[in-house]
Amino acid sequence: MEISVLFYLSSGLFLGWALGANQLGNIFGTALGTHMVSFKKAAFLTSLCLILGAFFSASGTAETMAGLGQVKGLAGAFTIAFSAAVALFMMTKAGIPVSSTQAIVGSFLGWNLYNQFSLPTLVMSKIFIAWILSPFLAGMMAFLLMKALRFYLYKRPIPILYVDAYLRLGLLIVGMFAAYAVGANNIPNVMGPFLFANPFQKFVLFGYEISPLQQLFFLGASAMAVGVYTFSKRVVQTIGGDLLKMTSLDAFVIVASQGIVLFLFSSVSLQQLLLKMNLPTFPLVPVSNSEAIIGAIIGVSLSKGTKGLKYKEVLRIMRGWIISPFVAMILCFVALFFMANVFQLSV
Repeated sequence: MEISVLFYLSSGLFLGWALGANQLGNIFGTALGTHMVSFKKAAFLTSLCLILGAFFSASGTAETMAGLGQVKGLAGAFTIAFSAAVALFMMTKAGIPVSSTQAIVGSFLGWNLYNQFSLPTLVMSKIFIAWILSPFLAGMMAFLLMKALRFYLYKRPIPILYVDAYLRLGLLIVGMFAAYAVGANNIPNVMGPFLFANPFQKFVLFGYEISPLQQLFFLGASAMAVGVYTFSKRVVQTIGGDLLKMTSLDAFVIVASQGIVLFLFSSVSLQQLLLKMNLPTFPLVPVSNSEAIIGAIIGVSLSKGTKGLKYKEVLRIMRGWIISPFVAMILCFVALFFMANVFQLSV
């Protein structure tokens, strides 16, 4: 592969790294906050499942991301990913668990505006609806699941040692599920700008054909794994304890609810099953796992009567959700101007 191609892909890798730095807090932050899982174990499992989800199950949301803009030049794709990465990094630096979906959509909007293209309103409307729907779904699931588990434990008391062991195992299982769902749902945010400028060629490994898209997503997911290990502890603190002092049961419910929501918006198989049953389906769009987990935390808090929830911290995070797409859009617009007029590159 040419050096210039690697340079252009570096912005996607930077974005993947910034997204990965946000993910451990979103996936295992609650478990780490309750000291039920160690940082090393959480980081390893998150990284592994992120890569598996991206490699095997990201095709559905990738198609939606392609609708935001057919960026056929590597310079344009580089600028979109770099702008989103900078916006995401700035929010992560502030300890705010923002969404890569919001950042990359903002960058795509900046690209469309700079090139004076008509905005992809249909795709954007699907994504915006999912942004609004996902925290409510996660909150509702967390509320109902918490009520059901408490009722079950009240009716069938379990010795405290067994409860502790079950919850540790349960947190690992739902954390891995959530990490896989994040990889499947969010990796198109990382490499979405390169979908139409993909430099890879398909090849066969041990009789299994590896598509260019899978190679692109594997590379992005690997960058996310590096971000998990190197820069995630600040967001872990925000999710793990700053919002709500949690029990181990709270952590289990929150992570499970988050994983279910991301699965609903990324599973092609589930969509096909619902279609066969003539039931409404969920759009296959990248959703904000940060929004989902905050919604789940609020749902758990409501099941307890809203005691202990730090509303100022919630509002601070919500402000980040609103600001990040606009920051990414402005950064992308300005960066495209420099790429086109200073460096004379086609964007």
